[in-house]
Amino acid sequence: MQQFLNIVNGETLANGSGRWIDSEDPFTGKVWSQIPQGTTQDAEAAIAAAFDAGSSGPWASMTPTVRGKLLHRLADLIERDAEKLATLEVRDNGKLRAEMLGQVRYLPEYYRYFGGLADKIEGGVLPSDKPDMFTYTRHEPLGVVVCITPWNSPLLLLTWKLAALLAAGNTAVIKPSEFTSASTLAFVALFKEAGFPNGVVNTVTGYGHEIGAALTEHPKVAKVAFTGGDATGKAVYQAAAKGMKHVSLELGGKSPNIIFDDANLDDAVKGAISGIFAASGQSCIAGSRLLVQRSIYKEVAQRVTEFAATAQLGNPMDEATQVGPITTRPQRQKVLEYIAVAKDEGATCLLGGKVPDRADLADGWFVEPTIFGDVTNAMRIAQEEVFGPVLSIIPFEDEEDAIRIANDTIYGLAAGIWTGSIRRAFKMSNALRAGTVWVNTYRAVSFMAPFGGYKQSGLGRENGQDAIYEFLQTKCVWINLAEGVPNPFVLR
Repeated sequence: MQQFLNIVNGETLANGSGRWIDSEDPFTGKVWSQIPQGTTQDAEAAIAAAFDAGSSGPWASMTPTVRGKLLHRLADLIERDAEKLATLEVRDNGKLRAEMLGQVRYLPEYYRYFGGLADKIEGGVLPSDKPDMFTYTRHEPLGVVVCITPWNSPLLLLTWKLAALLAAGNTAVIKPSEFTSASTLAFVALFKEAGFPNGVVNTVTGYGHEIGAALTEHPKVAKVAFTGGDATGKAVYQAAAKGMKHVSLELGGKSPNIIFDDANLDDAVKGAISGIFAASGQSCIAGSRLLVQRSIYKEVAQRVTEFAATAQLGNPMDEATQVGPITTRPQRQKVLEYIAVAKDEGATCLLGGKVPDRADLADGWFVEPTIFGDVTNAMRIAQEEVFGPVLSIIPFEDEEDAIRIANDTIYGLAAGIWTGSIRRAFKMSNALRAGTVWVNTYRAVSFMAPFGGYKQSGLGRENGQDAIYEFLQTKCVWINLAEGVPNPFVLR
């Protein structure tokens, strides 16, 4: 049994509550580690450490160039410990080792990118219509940022926040999911080794209902950056609003993956599989609605079903495994309930739809890759985020019909288009109400490319140059160069 501790002000924090949260391995169903069940006092201590580090001491006076160099050092340490961190993620969330190792090995690129951007945040001298007035702008850090991260890709989605906010000069308090905290706690230990001053990055583990308000409503917190479900995101938004805090939210999705009859069907079928069954469908960008032009609907449905039927379920540590377990027990139950709902609504189950009947998978939280046909966009299975390996295939007639169906949802995180027509690619990309649109590919992300949602898929952008401005505020400075003060009762 491994036990992980929080890090506050650069040191491991004793578990003052004496209470632990068990972390279960989704493949074995057994407890493999424990994390502290944090208290409001732990949250207070972490926020105080972050506030002090950002207000005084080395971090507050550090030049952007030096901050950037620290981020580069951190990137080197992540490369060194990638195997260890990836293994912890697999034990915690059950996703494929191949996927987790690929994600962790890619993390250094984010820290190097934003490390390089740290000293390239420029204000400007403004032209002025007022004689003898010199006016300029500067960008300043917000202060303490609370990062609340989900259980599906803990380190990647934390990095999407942390790299930018540190480059901008802020400090952080991280609250990972209580289901998957181990990799985050191991990762944050690297900051001291990289040379970051104490208190710049702190962690608090525990249940949201116990420490959530202490983190999101604290007067010393300037911003809350959240990734997770839309219901929890709305609650975070409301709590942060009490203190007029900055907020960025990366929430759910019901992304359309659209196949036209002029597409390369071999590629499109692979894209459909990748869009929903990679990561066992536990991805906010999952292409859970497969929109297929009616003229090729039967062929595509058959090919996708046959391909998905070959997916290898198994131990996520095994390189041959293609679909792993669901990360948490409650989430598996939710997925199974949605499958039952789809059947009740009249959708036809073309594949899967149940827990696999295999002895070697009996202890894990598996759900078979599941495909539904005869789905209409009004069904719950097409409107609500399942967050599991469940695909709905929906026919459409033409471009206008595809646009109508694709945009007919409260979400707008991502979308895919499969076509051989460049004209159609541009038209559809412009018309789709989604923050990311992929053409003839799916699930591509980069530290250079902004990511975020339309509608109820969230607020703000992560990654790319846009992201750093999410953690900065703009100050305008006016300097009067004239002698004397004009009429004090008149606006200058």
